[in-house]
Amino acid sequence: MERGKLTWLPLNVAVFILTHDEINTSGRCCGFIDESSSVVLRYRTPHFRASARVLVPPVTAKETWTVGWIQACNHMEFYNKYGTKGMKHLNYFYTFQLCGAVLLIERSSWELPDLRDGKIQAISDSDGVNYPWYGNTTETCTIVGPTKKDTKFMVSMNDNFYPSVTWGVPVSDSNLPLLSSIRRDQSFTTWLVAINQATTETLVLQTIRWRMQLHIEVDPDKPLGQRATLREPVAQEQPHVLSKNDLIPTNAMVKPNANDAQVLMWRPKTGEPIVVIPPKY
Repeated sequence: MERGKLTWLPLNVAVFILTHDEINTSGRCCGFIDESSSVVLRYRTPHFRASARVLVPPVTAKETWTVGWIQACNHMEFYNKYGTKGMKHLNYFYTFQLCGAVLLIERSSWELPDLRDGKIQAISDSDGVNYPWYGNTTETCTIVGPTKKDTKFMVSMNDNFYPSVTWGVPVSDSNLPLLSSIRRDQSFTTWLVAINQATTETLVLQTIRWRMQLHIEVDPDKPLGQRATLREPVAQEQPHVLSKNDLIPTNAMVKPNANDAQVLMWRPKTGEPIVVIPPKY
């Protein structure tokens, strides 16, 4: 990537999703699924990791550049189903009595409303502090010019998820275990970027696309510690390093980030959806 006499060169970029080779079909042997709590099921997803060695020739001007990783979420489906035996048929629903009213059990879902409704194509996945960067430790490096010789450095990032899902219906005061299935399907774009701190000039050095999918089946009738089973996939699709860089959408550079914008919805089979946890911004 050239800018005048300055050539930014990613010497090599390594990206992969770490697979849990030790995971058996239950997923428990390396702490992937955690049923230690009687209130929530916790699970840890495989890690997406990216690293890049970058070479920058001498910077002759009095400029400050930051090089690092920017990430955005392009797609998110995250459903937690409640009912008997995983609700194998979409037209089937489970009913139970709560405060004299009958509720029809369907699912809760974490959603990004603007992304869901097609108002934006991507949303920032920044740490929420160091916008637009994914983080500000190993994820970035700052070069202060002028410099007299080549500058070589490495920037790396690591992303995974460690969520909690209630055993009981999230709009109920009851902790009766009814959780029967968890499904996730999320897509991300990650950019290796150089930004001039004074002018905000932005150079995209590399673009990566990756996806994380997950299906956990839960039998709420079994004893705690024996309910959840990892169904698919044990091995994730590996990331793709693009031969031609994508432009960075504006929403990937600014607030809010995905963690602050997401909402937890309760979507019953009949009736209006309920906001269980609103956005943080």
